[in-house]
Amino acid sequence: MQDESSLDDTLALMRDLRARCEWDAAQTHDSLRPYLTEEAHELDDALRARDDPAMREELGDVLLQVLFHSVIAEERGAFTMRDVADALIAKMRARHPHLYGDGERVGWERQKATARASIADGLPVDLPALHRAHRLQDRAAGVGFDWPDAEGPAAKVQEELAEVRQELAASRQRGVHPVAPDEKLEEELGDLLFAVVNLCRKANVHASVALDRANMKFVQRFQAVERLAAERGIDVRTAGLEVLDGLWDEVKTAGGGR
Repeated sequence: MQDESSLDDTLALMRDLRARCEWDAAQTHDSLRPYLTEEAHELDDALRARDDPAMREELGDVLLQVLFHSVIAEERGAFTMRDVADALIAKMRARHPHLYGDGERVGWERQKATARASIADGLPVDLPALHRAHRLQDRAAGVGFDWPDAEGPAAKVQEELAEVRQELAASRQRGVHPVAPDEKLEEELGDLLFAVVNLCRKANVHASVALDRANMKFVQRFQAVERLAAERGIDVRTAGLEVLDGLWDEVKTAGGGR
């Protein structure tokens, strides 16, 4: 019976590949950046689908990227995989002083706030907008700028929605070209989205996950509409809103796309 592989085995394999495989040996931190992003998205797809075999495989691919960068850094004399592990353990222990010491339980954002000069320090600008909004709000909450519950954000959503409605009316009066961006309207819609993200956060829901589920539900329901239309000889491209809305209601009533 074959012995179980260990993380040391994976690290040894990575070093061997760097020594004997032309492609692996040619890679750099920069050349690997697109692969890390791709593998993270593929893992996210597996997590979304709750596909355990795919999840296992994609976790391995993400681990490969961690090993790759660690071995390249080791070759440069910058740091080793052991240094990465040591830093992770130290960080996790520091985050949980009530478990690994005599300290009190303190929120991570409160801990990190003391080490930051600004709310945006260290937060990647290329994060997806919904996730970045969530993290910015987390950081603001870490210094006490937060509502006690979800009622405040819910009221803020209503306030921002009213402002969007006002700006929609003003935009029509200004006669803005329908395909040209209206900067003021864009600003108000951004405020509304930001408020909705904050409501999600206070309700312990991540806005990007909630929107992802809504996207999936919409796709499933609209595909059901397309199937129903095909069964009835309806061309969805020319049917018009009234017909499509009727089909949508039928699908929704029947539970399609759930």
